[in-house]
Amino acid sequence: MTRIVFIGAGSFGFTRTLVRDILTFPLLRDAELVLMDIDKERLSYITKAVKMIVAKGKYPAKVRATTNRKEALKGADAVICTILAGGVDVWRYDIEIPKKYGVDINVGDTRGPAGIFRALRTIPVMLSICRDIQRQCPGAILLNYTNPMAMLCHAMQRETSVQVTGLCHSVQGTAEMLAGWIGAPMDEITYVCAGINHTAWYLEFKRNGKDAYPEIRKAVRKREIYNEEIVRNEMFKHLGYYVTESSGHNSEYNWWFRKRPDLIEKYCTHGTGWNPGIYAYILGEYLKREKTWKKDIRDWLKAGKVDLRRGHEYAASIINAYAGGEMFKFNGNVPNTGLISNLPEGACVEVPVLADRRGFNPIAVGALPPHLAILNKISVDIEMMAVEACLTGDPTMVFRAICYDPLTASVLSLSEIKKMVQEMLNKNKPHLPTFKKIRI
Repeated sequence: MTRIVFIGAGSFGFTRTLVRDILTFPLLRDAELVLMDIDKERLSYITKAVKMIVAKGKYPAKVRATTNRKEALKGADAVICTILAGGVDVWRYDIEIPKKYGVDINVGDTRGPAGIFRALRTIPVMLSICRDIQRQCPGAILLNYTNPMAMLCHAMQRETSVQVTGLCHSVQGTAEMLAGWIGAPMDEITYVCAGINHTAWYLEFKRNGKDAYPEIRKAVRKREIYNEEIVRNEMFKHLGYYVTESSGHNSEYNWWFRKRPDLIEKYCTHGTGWNPGIYAYILGEYLKREKTWKKDIRDWLKAGKVDLRRGHEYAASIINAYAGGEMFKFNGNVPNTGLISNLPEGACVEVPVLADRRGFNPIAVGALPPHLAILNKISVDIEMMAVEACLTGDPTMVFRAICYDPLTASVLSLSEIKKMVQEMLNKNKPHLPTFKKIRI
C-alpha cells in the first residue's frame, strides 16, 4: 500500500483531480490517501469528495484526514504540496506597492519584486515541511506545486536532504499549444525543453522526427495565432526558440514589454490568449470566491457527478513510477549538477527528468544557446541571492536582488527601488520569520 500525503489538501479542485488520476493506476488503487490542511472546514469538504471518488470507483483505497502535519507524514511514500503562505490580503501588496512606483506587474508569483516577497514568506514554511519529512518519512519524494517554484525548490534542495522536484504545467501545456497551431496530434511530437521554471526553451521541437520550427514560424505569421500569445511570439520571432509559460508571465521577466505604457498597450493589452489585467481579475475572483466557494462545493457534492477517467496531472504518473510502475519522463525542477553547463552549479533548473523506483533521474542537456542562457542566468543569480537573503534574514540583500530584476531596473533608479522595497518589507513584517530586522 502506497501512502500519499496531500499538504494543503483543501485546494478542492486540484486535490480532487489528482486523487482521481492516482487511483486509475492498478498499483495505486489501494493507496492510503492522507489529506492534511490547517483549515478544518475545507478539509471536511475535500474528505467527502475523495471518499465519493473512492466509492464510485469501488477502489480499496483508504482515506484519512488530519490537521496535524507530522501525523500525516508518518511513513509517507510521496508528498504533494499545494500551500499558499498568506492570503489575498497579504499578497495583493506584492502587486499594488510596485505598481505605485511604476513597476507594472501582471501576475507576480514567480520572480521580480512580487515573486521574491512571496518566496520570503513561503520558504520558511516549505523548509519546515521538509524537516518534518526528514524525520517522519525520509524516503518519501516531495512534489511541489507551490510558487515561486524555482526559489522554493532551490531553498529546499540546498538546505535539506529531501528528494524534491517542482511540477509546473507550462512545459506540456505549451507543447500542446504549439502542436495545435501546426495541426499535429501530440503522439507525433517530441521535444527537448530546458532552462528555468516559466522561462524554459524548446531546444528541439519535432514532428515525426523532423524539425517542426519552420511550421511554427509559418503559423505565428497568422494574425489569429500571433494575437493569442503576442509577447511569446515576439520573443520567438527575435530569439529563435519558443519559451514556456504564458505571455502574461513572460512579459514580467525581461526588459522588453512592460517598462512604458505604450509598450504595455502594444504588447500586453490586446492578446486573446490571456487576460491583460490578470492580477485584478484574480483578486476579484478570490474576493468573489470568498462569498461563493462553500455553495459551489456543496453543489458539487450534492450533484455527485464523479468522472473517473484519467486526466493530465502527471504527479500521478510520477508516483506510480516511484511505486514500481512504468517509468515516466517529465520536465521537473531540480538542482543543476552540470545538467545545463552554462547556468550556475546548484541553481534550480527545469530539465527532462525520468521517474522510476530510485526517484528522480535528471537528464543533462548541455549548454543553452548563449543568448538564452544570458536571460536565464540573470534570473538565476537574482533568485539565488533572494534565497540567501531569506535564509540569513538580510533585508539589504533583498533590496540588492530586486535591484537587478530586469523590469524593475528598467523603470526605477536605485534610490526608488530602495524606497519601494522598504515599503514592501514594512508591509510584510509579520510574515517574515527569518528577519530580525527589516530596515535596509
